[in-house]
This record gives sequence, C-alpha cells and structure tokens, in this order.
Amino acid sequence: MKLALQQAQKAAELGEVPVGAVVVDANGDVIAAAHNRVETDQDATAHAECLVLRQAMQVKGQKFLEKCDLWVTLEPCAMCAGAISHARLRRLYYAAEDKKGGAVEHGSRVFSQKTCHHKPEIYGGISASKAADLLTLFFVDKR
Repeated sequence: MKLALQQAQKAAELGEVPVGAVVVDANGDVIAAAHNRVETDQDATAHAECLVLRQAMQVKGQKFLEKCDLWVTLEPCAMCAGAISHARLRRLYYAAEDKKGGAVEHGSRVFSQKTCHHKPEIYGGISASKAADLLTLFFVDKR
C-alpha cells in the first residue's frame, strides 16, 4: 500500500484526485503502478485502477491477471470494480472507503451481484487514514 500511496501523492501534485494503484504478481513483485490521470489525459476512464490493469496486462502479455493482486488507495467505483472482475484479479486490497462513489462495500456492490463474472478476495481499510487524509487535503485545497 505504501507504493500506492506514493502514486496517490504524485496524482495530487499533478492536480488529479489522489488515487494510486499497484498490481503485484504471485511472487509479491510489483509489475505495474499508476495514479489517476483523468485531468491530464482528459479521459473519464483514466482512473488509477484501469490504468494499472492495462499496464499489468501488457507486462504479463495476457488478458487475465488471475494470480495477481491489486492495491488501491480508494474503494473502487463501479467502472473499476467491473474492470477488476473482468481482469480476474485474485485479491483486491483498498485503503479508504468511498461512501459516495465506491462500488465494493458501498453503492452498487458490484462483486455481490449475480451478474458479476469474478469476485476477488477483498480486504479494505488498509492504511485508510493515510489515504483519506490525502483526499481530504486535496479537496480542501480545491475549495
């Protein structure tokens, strides 16, 4: 999660919502890292999770990441949860919960739906206060 938080800090420095993500393989090696680039790329789908999944699939040379884990600083939204499901990740670790836009433990609860193709093991709340502090400071500065 430390590396994901570093990615989130990079996002904040660029004026992006501070969310960072890292994909780790079965050996615990980091194979991809990314942060939000929605503003930079002018792309509503450029969330950290989607970007890091694309990178990891390119590195692995495969469309599924069945033996990989995703570490992300904020509970994924519905779009990202869908991508996580389609990528068949083994585990999802996230830091801060997102009561408004999250779709894992809140909102649409994507992985709990009958139509969900694959549900990873889910672990939330890891370094939650650090991630929440980054987000709070970012939005205080924006106001």
